Amino acid sequence: MRNTLYIIGLSSLIFSCTSQQNAKKKQYIPRTPSVQPKTAGQTSANDKPKPKITSDHGVEFFTTNIADITKNDNTASYGSIVSAKPAGYKVVKTYFPAIAQNFRQRYLILHYTALPDDKSITVLSQQAVSAHYLVNNTGDNEIYQLVDENKRSYHAGVSAWRADKNLNDTSIGIEIVNSGFTTGAAGKRTFMPFDEAQVKKVAALVKDIVARYNIPATNILAHSDIAPTRKQDPGPLFPWKKLYDEYQIGMWYDDAVKQSFYDLATSTDFQSKYNDPTFIFNVQTQLQKFGYALDLSGKWDDATKKTIEAFQYHFRPQNYDGIMDAETFSILQALNVKYPTK
Repeated sequence: MRNTLYIIGLSSLIFSCTSQQNAKKKQYIPRTPSVQPKTAGQTSANDKPKPKITSDHGVEFFTTNIADITKNDNTASYGSIVSAKPAGYKVVKTYFPAIAQNFRQRYLILHYTALPDDKSITVLSQQAVSAHYLVNNTGDNEIYQLVDENKRSYHAGVSAWRADKNLNDTSIGIEIVNSGFTTGAAGKRTFMPFDEAQVKKVAALVKDIVARYNIPATNILAHSDIAPTRKQDPGPLFPWKKLYDEYQIGMWYDDAVKQSFYDLATSTDFQSKYNDPTFIFNVQTQLQKFGYALDLSGKWDDATKKTIEAFQYHFRPQNYDGIMDAETFSILQALNVKYPTK
């Protein structure tokens, strides 16, 4: 009996040891990767070497574009690189920068302050409104920067253009010192002219900004363009055509195309269909197509009149009465031909 128990116990021990050995043989052991991750500075045969990040007093910068500017992609930056610093970990730039990126800054909006120089500075730097730049009227060569271009300034308010809204998120704002307008007894506005030296400052500043951020002509706008029911600035005396002709800034229509639309309009009885809802709807559609945020009501409502007025401030400053006459309508159609919505 004792021998029998001994044999059974020995058999169990042998079986147990054999099972453990088999289990060890079946245990998964991960393989060491044959290709190690790249370290900073290493490139594969298909990689193009990326420009180096520069460092100054511990602050990193990357200012070389390696993306496709025709797609509005851009890896250049105009300021230091902002990076996370997670506790206990190290953020590395082994694969920096990714090509697929572009700028926040897609619009440039022009304003006037309706205040003299000293009050403009106080309001824009000390109160709940701001702009990235303030162009003074003191006759010097200075332009005041008030907000980092990489930050949002509070200049546009409730705003829209084409498919975009809340343009503070995507724009750079430039305020120009100017008295704005006075209102006569009959309610007519009289706007103040801009100083020639001041216009040159604005042109140089705008040229620099739009070149760096690849901002298209269709996105260089007046405050009144993006908020036509609320704002009038920079008004009809701001020299948009001069900026277009002399500095290649912003939009303007082609005279020959405008004239062909004008000839067509005046060859028909333009005035007789003026109050036809179908015609009004067409006008509103053309304004909306160009970029203005406007409901298609089919009526000459207050919002439509103010939008026409804002359009005239920019493109027909000789007459800004808010009435869509043949001249204004021809200009609008010519602009839609030249700057179609993509």
